Amino acid sequence: MKALSILRVEILKVQKSKILFITVGFFILIPLMMALMMFVSKNPDIAAKLGLFGTKAKMFNENDWTGFGTVIIQSMASVGFIGYGFVTSWVFGREHSDRTFKDMLSLPVSRSLIVYAKMTVAFIWCLMLSAILFLASLLFGLMLDLPGLTNQVAVHFSKMFFMTSVLTLLLNPLIAFLSGYSNGIVAPLGFMIVTLIMANFAGLLGIGPYFPWSIPGLYSVASHDPGLQLHFSSYMILAVTFFIGMAGTLYWWKNADHK
Repeated sequence: MKALSILRVEILKVQKSKILFITVGFFILIPLMMALMMFVSKNPDIAAKLGLFGTKAKMFNENDWTGFGTVIIQSMASVGFIGYGFVTSWVFGREHSDRTFKDMLSLPVSRSLIVYAKMTVAFIWCLMLSAILFLASLLFGLMLDLPGLTNQVAVHFSKMFFMTSVLTLLLNPLIAFLSGYSNGIVAPLGFMIVTLIMANFAGLLGIGPYFPWSIPGLYSVASHDPGLQLHFSSYMILAVTFFIGMAGTLYWWKNADHK
């Protein structure tokens, strides 16, 4: 019962916050921008008039559901990581910015239950954002009347999208740990930017399959080029990163009185 009560409290905190609606808007904006670029890409005359934006719109290899879906999935790996990280850092770091952290420590409940409740809320929130991005992408794709929507393409897009989303979610616990360790959300946000840059460099150096923050992006690309292929060890590295983040977060909260 205590676990459910704590979970309800954490859900209520999210429902009362304006951040929830801001993140929903952000995850709708991503497919909207991709759809706008696809629209420009489908209309070469408009692309020529728009100059640089028109050039960027040519990022789609094919002006159909396959090309649109590929860019949406890749956006999920990069922008999704930032979005998920922000959600997680807010769920764990807001207790410091709202100065309610010491009050939470004094509650007669297990610190582990608090961590599990916060992590569950962050995961549900992120999955909801993924679903919104997915549905918005389908809606905008249909509005553009893109060709090539077959059952095979739809199943492949759905599988790649949600698997990329789940792999990205596994990076969340380290963000939660940093939120506690740094007493806020600034350090985790800086950490996300740095790791995103390093993930790109790791891919260029051919070590991306062994760098946790590169793995969701490489999965979304599904490249067969040497140095870009994921192995079983890649998924094990991601799983280990998840458990290290969870263990670190639990340890920090249990010993927060001594910080």
